[in-house]
Amino acid sequence: MLSYVSAASYAEAEHQKDCPLMASEASQKNNLSLARAVYNWRQWWRESVVGTIDQQSVIEKRRAECTMSARYMFMTAMSGGIAILGLLLSSPAVVIGAMLLSPLMDPIMGLGFALATGDYKWLRQSAVSLAWGSLMAVGLCSVIVFLSPLQELTPEIASRTRPNLFDLLVALFSALAGAYAMIRGREGTIVGVAIATALMPPLAVVGYGLATFNWTVFSGALLLYITNLMAIALTAALMARLYGFRTALSDRQTQLQNVVIVVVFVALAVPLAISLRQIAWEANSSRQVRTVLVDTFDGDLRLSDVTINWDARPITIDATVMTPINRQNAEAQAARVLTRQLGQSVDLRINQYLVGTGTAAAEQAQLSAARASEEAAAAERVADLTSRLALVAGVKEEELLIDRERRRAVVKARELDGATLAAYADLERRIKATEPDWRIELIPPAKALPSIPFADGEPTEGGVAAIKLIAWAGGRVGAPIVLTGPATDAETAAELLRAEGLQTVAVETGSGPAITAAWGDIAR
Repeated sequence: MLSYVSAASYAEAEHQKDCPLMASEASQKNNLSLARAVYNWRQWWRESVVGTIDQQSVIEKRRAECTMSARYMFMTAMSGGIAILGLLLSSPAVVIGAMLLSPLMDPIMGLGFALATGDYKWLRQSAVSLAWGSLMAVGLCSVIVFLSPLQELTPEIASRTRPNLFDLLVALFSALAGAYAMIRGREGTIVGVAIATALMPPLAVVGYGLATFNWTVFSGALLLYITNLMAIALTAALMARLYGFRTALSDRQTQLQNVVIVVVFVALAVPLAISLRQIAWEANSSRQVRTVLVDTFDGDLRLSDVTINWDARPITIDATVMTPINRQNAEAQAARVLTRQLGQSVDLRINQYLVGTGTAAAEQAQLSAARASEEAAAAERVADLTSRLALVAGVKEEELLIDRERRRAVVKARELDGATLAAYADLERRIKATEPDWRIELIPPAKALPSIPFADGEPTEGGVAAIKLIAWAGGRVGAPIVLTGPATDAETAAELLRAEGLQTVAVETGSGPAITAAWGDIAR
């Protein structure tokens, strides 16, 4: 028995000595298999993929399309113009139309390929084309916005002012598609649209921010544009490297460039990821705010409007609710819960509108609140109009006659030094242009009336203008007009004044080349 145990122990000891050797041999075999697989894949990539690409043809075509030409500048400007109009109208279809025209893909892809091949002359050429094209687009967009009567910050514009990680991914995927299509010789309009998606709308919003002097919009859109531009160019460079495009860089320079590209991507991704996290937090917090408001009123309410200012400290929340019961401590109770849940101080204001218990009553209250808001806005517009009229006429606001129901405003202007009747008429026209829905009457002082020149029995161009001005002044002042001059010409002028709506016109025969006009009896 002892002999048997000793033999077994000896065999086991010998086996344990052989185990490390066997494990080492197995590991070496696995490493060799992996290395062989990698080698085979690289061979296949070089022969079946890289070997089928005419690198010289691709580079020549890309270089030729990066030049700054009149066509490139014109198409970039037109694309920017269409893009900003689509953003102002909040029309995605129009913005897509701008992307179809945008030629920005060519110089930005040129940047990427020039980086990959180490051709710095080509790099400079592409950068110059891209810079001038961008400036052209921004300039035209700024002019359009400056001249446009519509300058409201639409959702389409606002969405391009807070870049986040998703925007970087859009640029990344667009660049991958664009670089692949160009390398494989399958580029076309669709690929250009993919890249223009990441570039043209932000560029148009930069122009909007510049024209409206909204530096928050300007800086946010510019950051998005630069981020997307760098992401597309660097991704194109990596794709060109992957497909084996020959480079003039040394191995060390190539490795250094690769490290720089990775560092830039990380530097772009980190703040954009933080921005995305903030946007997600705000969206989740908005849901929490609504939930807390509903719970505060035990679900017996209808939320009409909730406005949140996340940039304020503390966070300000304005809520309008329809409820059958007025809860005195609702603001304090909801504010405590929100402060605890959001982890930040909250300034909450709740506007409670008492309604019946039925759905119809709540809807009626909501309509009433909307109507009250509209009436408040109308009152503010009337106050603004009153202030401007008083300023123009040189009188106090109490001296104006304002009829809100008929939308009519009448003001008797004081005499201003050096002001003619034409100046008063022009002031009235200017105010009317800002309030087309109102009937505005500016009563001027009874200043000297212009003469009416005639030629060949008809009033001259200046005479026609004088007749219109006299008719306006006579109608506003409410006094008769006396015309003096040759009988035939004076009667003709009187008929023209009556045709303009001024009926109290008297004619006196006189001499002279022009008809003179004067005021008749003016009621004081």
